[in-house]
Amino acid sequence: MTTSTIEKSTTTSPWLSIDDLAEYVRSPKGTIYRWRYLGEGPPARGQAGRRPLYHREDVDAWLIERAAA
Repeated sequence: MTTSTIEKSTTTSPWLSIDDLAEYVRSPKGTIYRWRYLGEGPPARGQAGRRPLYHREDVDAWLIERAAA
């Protein structure tokens, strides 16, 4: 993780939109949608209208879990 990513992650909202999540995990938005459809991605805990929101702590835990597998 670069310094700018660390600074960004500590100063922004803990909630990530699909666009934010794609940037955070460095994957295309299509991959995020596919993970969501297949139930393989990080859990969504909130909603902004009809759009899911992901909590940064859940995403980090999901990434750690994937790395351990």
